Amino acid sequence: MEIEAWGQTDVGLVRSINQDTILVDKNLGLFIVADGMGGHKGGEVASAMAVETVREIVENAKNEGIKLSPREVLAHAYREASLRIYHKSSKENPELQGMGTTMVAALAKGNTMYIANVGDSRAYLFKDPEMWQVTEDHSLVSEQIRAGIISEKEAEQVATRNVITRSVGYEPEVPVDIIERQMHRGEMLLMCSDGLTGMVSDIEIAGICKNESHDLVVSRCVEAAKRGGGDDNISVILLKIQ
Repeated sequence: MEIEAWGQTDVGLVRSINQDTILVDKNLGLFIVADGMGGHKGGEVASAMAVETVREIVENAKNEGIKLSPREVLAHAYREASLRIYHKSSKENPELQGMGTTMVAALAKGNTMYIANVGDSRAYLFKDPEMWQVTEDHSLVSEQIRAGIISEKEAEQVATRNVITRSVGYEPEVPVDIIERQMHRGEMLLMCSDGLTGMVSDIEIAGICKNESHDLVVSRCVEAAKRGGGDDNISVILLKIQ
């Protein structure tokens, strides 16, 4: 499986700092979007720590020939990231207490993509002309939708729609969703923080994937989020399967 990849992170139009961190590493076949949370630069620290921890563990597993499946490697990496972030905020630097991060990661192995997720950053699969959300949001509003308490239309007006129920590092351990999917030539995987999905509808994102040149999809998504208000940091990665 050959992969073309593009990535961009942008502070947006409202925030003073960018608390998102992304990774595009074709050599490792590893791609990550993390959206940090926490005051006093806590989110910035948490997302950077999370991404670096996952990269380190995936690289070590590859270089040392560790006999673990990609699923096991990702699960271990997320556990270690959560533990390190929690320890830093609770033991080393109390000013960072309460920091954490969402994180969606894709790890390529053979023709399979392993997608891990905690929080409400997302991965979408685009197979012309359709697009599907692959990951499940770990947010209060999504849990209410799944429980039938509110409808998807009602959710658009909920004030607490950005409250997440899982994050990496807020607690020492966090459950992680891991999805395996055989990928096929021509398919695309789009990964993003909620700085995109909070400003741009799924229909519009799908339209960008369908109508724009592949090398322009990421920048066009960022531009669309800014036109929508740019209220949050915006991070987007696009993977095209060749």
